[in-house]
Amino acid sequence: MTLTHLPADPAELLSGLDPEQQAVAESISGPVVVMAGAGTGKTRAITHRIAYAVAMGRHDPAKTLAVTFTNRAAGEMSRRLAGLGVAGVRVRTFHSAALRQLRWAWPQAIGGEMHDVIASKSSLVASAASQLRLGSDFATVRDLATEIEWAKVMQVGPAEYAGVASLHGRKGPGGLTVEQAGEVYEGYERLKRSAGRIDFEDVLLLTVGVLEDRQDLRQQVQNSFAHFTVDEFQDVSAVQQRLLQVWLGDRDDVCVVGDVAQTIYSFAGADPSHLLHFGNQFANTTVVSLARWYRCTPQIVQVAEDVLADGVVSAQLLATTKARRVPLRSQVSDGPAPRVVQYADEPSEAVAVVSQIRKLIAAGTPPREIAILVRINALTEQFEAALADAGIAYSVRGGRRFFDRPEVRKGVSLLRGAARGAADIGQAPDDPITLVRAILSAAGWSEKPPTGTGAVREAWESLAALVGLCDEVVAADSSAGLNEIIREIARREEVQDAPSVDGVTLASLHAAKGMEWDAVFLVGLVDTMVPMSHAETPAQVEEERRLLYVGITRARAFLQLSWADSRLPGGRPRKPSRFLAPIPGHAGSDRNRKADSVSAVKRRARKPANCRICGKALVTAKERSVIRCRTCPSQVNEQLLDALQQWRTETVATLAAERGSSIPAYVVATDATLEALAEQVPTDSAELAAIPGLGPAKLAAYGQALMTLLDQHR
Repeated sequence: MTLTHLPADPAELLSGLDPEQQAVAESISGPVVVMAGAGTGKTRAITHRIAYAVAMGRHDPAKTLAVTFTNRAAGEMSRRLAGLGVAGVRVRTFHSAALRQLRWAWPQAIGGEMHDVIASKSSLVASAASQLRLGSDFATVRDLATEIEWAKVMQVGPAEYAGVASLHGRKGPGGLTVEQAGEVYEGYERLKRSAGRIDFEDVLLLTVGVLEDRQDLRQQVQNSFAHFTVDEFQDVSAVQQRLLQVWLGDRDDVCVVGDVAQTIYSFAGADPSHLLHFGNQFANTTVVSLARWYRCTPQIVQVAEDVLADGVVSAQLLATTKARRVPLRSQVSDGPAPRVVQYADEPSEAVAVVSQIRKLIAAGTPPREIAILVRINALTEQFEAALADAGIAYSVRGGRRFFDRPEVRKGVSLLRGAARGAADIGQAPDDPITLVRAILSAAGWSEKPPTGTGAVREAWESLAALVGLCDEVVAADSSAGLNEIIREIARREEVQDAPSVDGVTLASLHAAKGMEWDAVFLVGLVDTMVPMSHAETPAQVEEERRLLYVGITRARAFLQLSWADSRLPGGRPRKPSRFLAPIPGHAGSDRNRKADSVSAVKRRARKPANCRICGKALVTAKERSVIRCRTCPSQVNEQLLDALQQWRTETVATLAAERGSSIPAYVVATDATLEALAEQVPTDSAELAAIPGLGPAKLAAYGQALMTLLDQHR
């Protein structure tokens, strides 16, 4: 159901929801806890709950606050609420909500202007460690910063850190003792104060402190909000829970949503007990469990549940999880069985996985619907190289936010400068698409991607995504100029809604949380990596298991889990992840399917595609699909294109009826593939096979029908 305004009959908002989602939507008063597994439609349920409460006149959207953990999730929730016709609801992360309140309260409670928030702790932590003559290498500084963040969200100061860390079984990072880590923590706080700065954890702590100390300010904040929704509640830390309690006061109009099986941030202070014991805090709590899985095939669901159930979870989480979590039931049609594959070495694993990706793309899976997930970002390097060699676009997720990247900031600044210059002379520039490309060339963009990997390639992909965003604006509104492009960039920047890159995603398992793809490759699954070697306690090992569970549940239809015998050809043998043991086929034939060593694999760099009309290098995915750059005239047979679109619609309907569930149109053929067919009008099977997006499987299924259709429109 697509709405642009609230319906006259609120019951319309309940149509299309399953019984459990409807129960969530109708629970519009009092405390509510929603136990929602991955892919069960929790965002749909809670946005419909907010919309239904507003439509019923029970909630004031201006006094409704929805809180989640990432800007991307907040943007998605905002878009869904807008689609349901709800305006005025504040959707924030914990940090952004607290930051707004602190900026407002600071002059009244502390005086003067609020201190700047540091973007990264690294430099101050490194200085503090150096002053103590302790390790200041990158890895140690990073781990020290993580430890300081944990201490602060646990509301533990430098003086108490060593004792509390020991009680929690934590060890000092980088070979340091907890006492030494505590000294670095103290030095970091001292340097930060002397610089007149605060960090992100301070934002939460200071907001809580100010609102608890000043009744007048607390009352104003509480008067601003009456209804609360908190997503991913299993990841709430002690200080976030305290902030929520300050917002609520003595009220209980709050709905929390979470899944204990996706608790993967305990190392950073997340505490699932807030979710598990929510009913103890509030009397008459309504509990709803979402158990219908809409994301993954039954085969992937089974693997995910098997991996999760095989663990001996720490006592509290085991008992509560089994009592409160219901078995998930897939609502998706059957798909291929997930594969567990063993490779000879890591280079072989990278080459073989990319070969599989090429086959998926050839069969019609868009690159943006494919992901390679790793335990740590350092493992992406070989896969980046293999993708670059194959000529497949990719993006690395999990680093600096898109609009904070230097190349993006420079590009946006140049675009804004050009817009101001055009306004100064009172002239609107012609052809904004060409203009944008010319401007961004000064920031480092080029039509041809760089041959290398790493930072250079990532910078180019960022600028290419910015180019694509500008193209989208013009495609949506042919009259749009540079000013409209700038406004859209500003809107997206405000909510951190980054443009998508039409390429394969590489991400860590943590960074993949909240994402999903048609095809997922979980790689590097050896026992020193998943679980990580530093996971020593049962609780730490089980968090690693839940992390793999999160990775598995990112896949909609295709899933491959792989590991390599050794790092390099002929290297020391390793063991597969112990978490793979319950997966069918793990110890059988799949383990015997070793890939050849990379020395036996012929690695060929794919030549860049060129326009079949002018010969220029093709940049975007659409250009490569139609084998024509955007500046060359289209030669599309419009009647044929209409016929192809009709054929696809009918084919999709037939497949959906056979499978008993809806399927996306691109499963049959993408828009770009249809356009390429209508432009080139292949005359035989060889020419048909050369069309991007028509791999062997699609040719076998649809080749004859397509040739018949093409013959009718020559």
